[in-house]
Amino acid sequence: MPRDKFKEFNGCNFLRQRLVLSLLSAKPLRINKIRHKSDDPGIKDFESSLLRLVDKITNGSRIEVSDTGTKLMFKPGLLVGGKIEHDCGTEHSIGYFLELLVAVAPFCKHPVHAILSGITNNQTDPSADLVKASCLPVLKKFILDDEGLEIKVQKRGAAPLGGGQVVFKCPVRKQLRPVQISDQGKIKRIRGLAWATRVSPSVVNRVVESAKGKLLKFLPDVYIYTDHFTGPKSGKSPGFGVILTAETNTGVMLSAEVCSNPAGSKEVTIPEDLGVQAAHRLLEEIYRGGCADSCSQSLATLHMCLGPADVSKFMVGPLSPYTVQMLKHIKEFFDLMFKLETWRGGGASGAQGEDDGEEMKLGADKVLLTCVGVGYTNLSKRTV
Repeated sequence: MPRDKFKEFNGCNFLRQRLVLSLLSAKPLRINKIRHKSDDPGIKDFESSLLRLVDKITNGSRIEVSDTGTKLMFKPGLLVGGKIEHDCGTEHSIGYFLELLVAVAPFCKHPVHAILSGITNNQTDPSADLVKASCLPVLKKFILDDEGLEIKVQKRGAAPLGGGQVVFKCPVRKQLRPVQISDQGKIKRIRGLAWATRVSPSVVNRVVESAKGKLLKFLPDVYIYTDHFTGPKSGKSPGFGVILTAETNTGVMLSAEVCSNPAGSKEVTIPEDLGVQAAHRLLEEIYRGGCADSCSQSLATLHMCLGPADVSKFMVGPLSPYTVQMLKHIKEFFDLMFKLETWRGGGASGAQGEDDGEEMKLGADKVLLTCVGVGYTNLSKRTV
């Protein structure tokens, strides 16, 4: 296939997936009919901000947008990385941009040190805390040595005005390793972080009490830290929320989060209701189960695909629509198909349940993803 043969897509959906796979496969991309029937056609500010971020971490990328904004042409360059600063705007949270960076950062030439400013928490995108709790543990399984891998919230900015700042650091790797992860284990503890900006400190404690009230019925080891930002670190808008993470005895992390309504909205968020809602969302994630939660499923499938030419297996809960689309895009760009099997029990914990004469109740049916990696190698990485 000639190098400049474009991958053609229609519509604005899954732009991040397409950009990530275009960068890693070095295949150019053309997207047509971007909101062509909308009253406000073309790419939005947050999408142009995403393209600017891609331009900053690469060298030689060519991005062309038509006059109406409804057509996008992208020719990927080399992933360079290094130190970058980027303003993410206020339409989407920093987590929206972080998910793209986490996917491509290990394959850059220089270790990534990104300082992102904007909204840290809103109701539509994963927060920086959720990406840290959910995606980084999955990434560590593939890169093995996690020295220099961190996400740190320096300033917290709630929607709608933002004012937050997040630092993301990631080392580079020559290649990923294959994984065989199918034992979810049992939940051994729950940890959480309740945060608040520009509201009374008592609000955080009310959220913690209501969330713990639900979770202590299932598990005694529940601890939720409080994080009340004041002064210049508290952003420009009032808000509060909580992120909860359940850890299993095999090191699997399942996370969920809830954020209050943005300032100026008609509905007022009651802290007690928010705490209960967060507990319910975490229990939903635990029911779905798997060795990666619904936020990090797509990252796991991508890195399985990029692994060496060896068999990788990963057990997840029911596939999210975003992950299903990632599997379709991986077939499009890398011509790689996954084998999907329904997984009912098994593993160390599953076998013990059968010895007792009854099957363990492990929640929803799991999916075992199996593939042989394409043997992706980071040619930019300098060998010492």
